[in-house]
Amino acid sequence: MENQSAYNMGLAGKTALVTGGTKGIGQAIADQLAQAGATVIVTARNPPGDTNPTHHFIAADLARAGQAAELVREIHDTVGQVDILINNAGGITSPGGGFSALTDTDWENELQLNLMAAIRLDRELLPGMLDRKSGVIIHISTSSGKQPLWDVNMAYATAKAALNCYSKALSNEVSGKGVRVLAVSPGAVKTLAVEQLVQSFAATAGISIEAASEGLMNKMGGIPIGRPADPEEIAAFVHFIVSPAASYLTGSNYFVDGGGLSGV
Repeated sequence: MENQSAYNMGLAGKTALVTGGTKGIGQAIADQLAQAGATVIVTARNPPGDTNPTHHFIAADLARAGQAAELVREIHDTVGQVDILINNAGGITSPGGGFSALTDTDWENELQLNLMAAIRLDRELLPGMLDRKSGVIIHISTSSGKQPLWDVNMAYATAKAALNCYSKALSNEVSGKGVRVLAVSPGAVKTLAVEQLVQSFAATAGISIEAASEGLMNKMGGIPIGRPADPEEIAAFVHFIVSPAASYLTGSNYFVDGGGLSGV
């Protein structure tokens, strides 16, 4: 078979940075990339309670201007270049309830964490990738970026929709220069953050956890496969698209949502 290396999913000799890499999807991605042979750096605001001892942890709050540059300086001083960047840090920080429940501060916080954090880190790491004519940048988004829930995640979904647009624009700019840029939009995933979202929705609506969970799934259009994803399933897909096996993939936003309507 010609070009055997094109089907290689190994990452030996590569260094990956995973933001928000101490729990949930980020931790699963970090573990998966380490298993594939990559040197993995994880960053989050707080040190992990428990994490893979092979990961290098560096504390950073990427929602704050200036933290991205400090993080990258420390990485360059201690580890060296970054070949794979997983912009996973994000989450819902604002209340539900629709437009009237959201203040300017709520909107600003969502944009800083879910959009600007990735933009700032890309800005710091892209020059080196372009110089080497090699690199992969992944933006972890959400299916809500296409199918928002007005009473649950309006500001968050809006910020992620902007991230999707930015990701495509950045890909158009740099893909011809050796750097691949892609977005991944999970649907419902079995993480602590999703459990907390369900609890918050239940409390706001005055309903049971079971009813809240069913209601959220219905709002998302249902899950044809019949269950939320495990974080490891999202991580397996991310491993594939950052590997040499996916060398022709760039510019796309992949919906990993069990066949949900958001991917139509």
